[in-house]
Amino acid sequence: MNTVELLRTLVGFDTTSHRSNLGLIYWVADYLAAQGIKARLIPSDDGRKANLLAIIGPEVAGGIVLSGHTDVVPVDGQAWDSDPFTLVERDGRWHGRGAADMKGFIAACLAAVPAWRGLELRRPIHLALSYDEEVGCFGVPRLIAAMRADVPTPALAVIGEPTQMRVGLAHRGFFGHRITFSGRPVHSGDPALGVSAIEPAAQLVAQLAHFGHALRAQGNRTTFNVGCIHGGTAINIVPGCCEVTWEFRPTDAASTAMVTGEVARLLAGVSPDVAVEMTQLAGVPALCVQEGEGAAAQTARRWGALWPPGEIPFGTEAGFFQQAGIPSLVCGPGAIAQAHQPNEWIAASELRAADRFLAGVGAWAAKA
Repeated sequence: MNTVELLRTLVGFDTTSHRSNLGLIYWVADYLAAQGIKARLIPSDDGRKANLLAIIGPEVAGGIVLSGHTDVVPVDGQAWDSDPFTLVERDGRWHGRGAADMKGFIAACLAAVPAWRGLELRRPIHLALSYDEEVGCFGVPRLIAAMRADVPTPALAVIGEPTQMRVGLAHRGFFGHRITFSGRPVHSGDPALGVSAIEPAAQLVAQLAHFGHALRAQGNRTTFNVGCIHGGTAINIVPGCCEVTWEFRPTDAASTAMVTGEVARLLAGVSPDVAVEMTQLAGVPALCVQEGEGAAAQTARRWGALWPPGEIPFGTEAGFFQQAGIPSLVCGPGAIAQAHQPNEWIAASELRAADRFLAGVGAWAAKA
């Protein structure tokens, strides 16, 4: 099967994040088994989803990880011109949910498997497919833990998010939180008898904005956003509860620690009459340029990745691989501008570029 045929099959699985991805995962495992490759499945706690890990070539250190997520974002409320889960070609563009983000890359990897099997590989090629990337990267930590326990350390990980085959060596992280303030509701005729939950919540929102401005003034590009505030029940009741949902996007681990410490300090200053509970909703580490990534990028350039390398404006699973000690970069077919959109598409030329790139990966893995 060629890349387009495989992409048609993958798009046909509705792997929206609130659904199971097992149909796709089982199909990929069977496809690999037909090529003589055994795939290991790493399930979620509830068993409704699974990561997939497969090794092509010798089980030695120094190989390459080709990683992609299998889940896609919803199509609800979007005006599609065709069935989102049926791949359709129009004017050199293949339309379908996940075509760009990021089943196109996965399809290209699977299409390359027979050619890789025909080579005498000296270094392994690891296929790593994850679940729940779109809702917080919840699957990939379990996938990487399995790799660290059982797989000789790879030399490089390529996360095939849509970069139009340009090398991405850095991106900011993403950390989402929900903070719940609980006070004491009373009739507003005598507010002193109660404890407002909205007042400390509003104060925190203002403090976060001030902190964000201060960081920018220092040249730190970490950003903040308060996305939702819910609190109170009526105008004549002192609010007993208020919930603030917010996120920050740090440039590196030091910025992550700085923000976490500052927020802990701010919450410690809240009145003891108010109960405060903070829950982390998502934690995606930043991808930072580190020693070794430059050489990895040059290698990717020889395979056909486009130049120059740089920072990409969206988060990926690459930071998790980097934290595990694997030099990582982001490079894949398709444009991020098409991701999450109605009539999502990937250009046929992008798929061909991915095929050429992965042929280069095979040649590298076969070289002594």
